[in-house]
Amino acid sequence: MSDGGLKSEAAELDALLGELESARDVKAIAGRRTEFKALDAALNGLSSGLYLVVGASGAGKTAFLKQLCDQSARANSVAVAFFTFNERNTDLRIRTLARLSGIEARDIRRGAGYLLHAYGMSKNPGEDAAPGWQALKAAADAAKAWLARVYLFECDIKTTLDEIADKISAARKAAGTQDVLVAVDSAERLGAAALPFDERLPRVEESLSDLARRIDAPVVATWPELARASAPQAWAERAPGAAAVMVLRETESIADIVRRVTLHIVKNRGGERARIEFDFSPGLAQFSER
Repeated sequence: MSDGGLKSEAAELDALLGELESARDVKAIAGRRTEFKALDAALNGLSSGLYLVVGASGAGKTAFLKQLCDQSARANSVAVAFFTFNERNTDLRIRTLARLSGIEARDIRRGAGYLLHAYGMSKNPGEDAAPGWQALKAAADAAKAWLARVYLFECDIKTTLDEIADKISAARKAAGTQDVLVAVDSAERLGAAALPFDERLPRVEESLSDLARRIDAPVVATWPELARASAPQAWAERAPGAAAVMVLRETESIADIVRRVTLHIVKNRGGERARIEFDFSPGLAQFSER
């Protein structure tokens, strides 16, 4: 720690006031928007720090995280570095296409031939592609402007925090911005796989909180709920260093197509605790606030 150029709090406060005065834009929230209006209001946007999303297997943690990142890239012109320990990049891309096009992921995986069979030939003269395929390509083209700032990285149990930091730097450079949002899916596999599962969270939380401080950016990570606690609030004390802890719980299934889920914000340094209701469509990998 260096004391070169040491400034008093009086001088630092003047500098801060100058920064605040120069910010002429009227902001509804302080941090980065996620385009989930209720979530943005509750969290006051995403600011530097660790945001932990907890949920059981199949709760939709990965789909929620990817949608949040995509919407943040679109709304804020930020770079996104998405690290996955459990999914293939191709699967994540297909889920993104499903959400953007309204065509279920299982249909997209079957390719253009299946879409031609399922949706029929185009009704427009001179067009041979199936309407479903046209919709898919149109959705991809429309998203390219912000997808150009989204970067996916496949990880394994050997991936280190330093490697993740290097990839974040590379994403910032490639996107031409220092403003970045970092996502870590299945964070339980990061650097603590040799530990008993119950001992991993403190280690990983400390590492990711430190990373958020180092890069001065939000880090959003998912964590599995192996044994359902009696109440979501029980998670509030398990991650003391996190800026916010959110627990996804399914409340109802509607004809196996849409699930009603509740996001319990049980810890929130940027605002109040809250409960946000969503409809989750697994086939489209899409969350919609109710």
